[in-house]
Amino acid sequence: MKVDIDHWHHSPAHIYEPNRMYIVTASTYNQTHLFRGNTKLRLLQSILFDVMKDYKWELQAWAVFSNHYHFIGKSPENGKTVRTLTQRLHSESSRKLNDIDGKKGRKVWFQYWDTLLTYEKSYYARLNYVHNNPVKHGLVKVASQYPLLLGRMV
Repeated sequence: MKVDIDHWHHSPAHIYEPNRMYIVTASTYNQTHLFRGNTKLRLLQSILFDVMKDYKWELQAWAVFSNHYHFIGKSPENGKTVRTLTQRLHSESSRKLNDIDGKKGRKVWFQYWDTLLTYEKSYYARLNYVHNNPVKHGLVKVASQYPLLLGRMV
């Protein structure tokens, strides 16, 4: 099994292994609520879905908010790394959001964190966390209502 370790000396290592589960979390720069409103949330969700599909990642769970997102995905056997996938997600969503807001060149994303989920118990804990995050943030009363808020796009 090939393991790619992708890092810069001032950031945590981003470990990539094929056919494995990951949780990825990112926040906007200064945690600013840039994706306010259904239109902007749908934009972010749509780009997330497109990137996951293009890179052949299997999306397990997701939650997008005005200032951060979470997703759990399974990496493909021969696919792009977490870093490449996240860079494209951030690049496309920044460009399109800044076009909408007329803020060319504005910094949208701060950083992302990824974790390789190696234990079943850890996977289910993170899955529960992502599914219930919209409840925690007051968007819905029960987790099963969340995709309906944005319109199911799967």
